[in-house]
Amino acid sequence: MVCLLLCLAVQKLLHFDSYGELYRADAALVGCFDSRFDAVTVKLLKRLGIVTRDWIRIAGSARNLLSSDSTRDFLLDQLRASIRLHQTPRLLLLNHADCGAYGGHAAFRDAEEEAQRHWTDMQSAADVVRRHIPDLRVECYYLAFDGVWGTPDDSR
Repeated sequence: MVCLLLCLAVQKLLHFDSYGELYRADAALVGCFDSRFDAVTVKLLKRLGIVTRDWIRIAGSARNLLSSDSTRDFLLDQLRASIRLHQTPRLLLLNHADCGAYGGHAAFRDAEEEAQRHWTDMQSAADVVRRHIPDLRVECYYLAFDGVWGTPDDSR
């Protein structure tokens, strides 16, 4: 009875033919959910030749890998799932300017200090990932309002 009522109340709102086959992900992304950086992220992925991706969005991005709590474990489990399900060979850590989880621009003296803090955190987070998932190639990218800085093919 519930299904019948639900089926009668729910309407198809949009027709869309989606690719339903399993895929191999070119990369997993750990990035913030701040949509101000969606367009530049898509451009970066295109420049890097990444077509299919598993995008893990969480406030604070790579910073969460530095915690010693369930958040870090959750992210590592998500990366392992991406590898298991989609044979993902590479990870992009994507931090961005004016991140609310860091306190935004106001938490830093200037843009250079802010970028340096993000860069330091991403490098430390990359080390955490490498310790837990040594076969995953890790790259770090800092997204600012005037460009992207990064370490493509970082195998440190």
